[in-house]
Amino acid sequence: MKVYKNHESIAALLNRNNVDTDQIIPKQFLKKVERSGFGIHLFHDWRYHDDGSNNTAFELNKAAFDGARILVTGDNFGCGSSREHAPWAIEDYGFNTIISSSYADIFYNNCFKNGILAIVVSEDELKRLMDEIIDNEGVKFSIDLQNQSISTPAGTIIHFEIDPFRKNNLLNGLDDIAITLQYSDMIDTFEAKQKQQLPWLWRTA
Repeated sequence: MKVYKNHESIAALLNRNNVDTDQIIPKQFLKKVERSGFGIHLFHDWRYHDDGSNNTAFELNKAAFDGARILVTGDNFGCGSSREHAPWAIEDYGFNTIISSSYADIFYNNCFKNGILAIVVSEDELKRLMDEIIDNEGVKFSIDLQNQSISTPAGTIIHFEIDPFRKNNLLNGLDDIAITLQYSDMIDTFEAKQKQQLPWLWRTA
């Protein structure tokens, strides 16, 4: 998992509530088990016409949002099925930060497991951020995970809460496997002891 670094980035606006995981990554693209290659299918049914051409009316197809790493979106983002492909697609597209007033629980948890900072702000704070993007599309927000803050060119500073364990994992690029490997010496010691005490568990056919 990539280390999350403080950054200034274009903030793209998807001003829609209740965006579910089937809209984030439609079911026909769930055939792969590796995490790469899903970004091109992010928001597929909104992003493309039936002939495969770009839908210029879709918010994220605006040139002003090219290269955005921050997604500002409406309430209850990531609802619906529990597919982990949704954060895979978001991360593969290029977003590493989402700002919303609420998320579906499973999606929220999956974001942190895949290196995405999912920030929760109040409805009033979210409106202020959205209004600033609407007034100046292409505006860049600054994300400071260490100090847990969002700052904007208009002078808005928003502090957000985050679980210390999740914060540490993002700052150090630790996924579940990397966390486990931190205890590799203890695991090796346990296995060596078990091989002596219960050797039949380690027999190969």
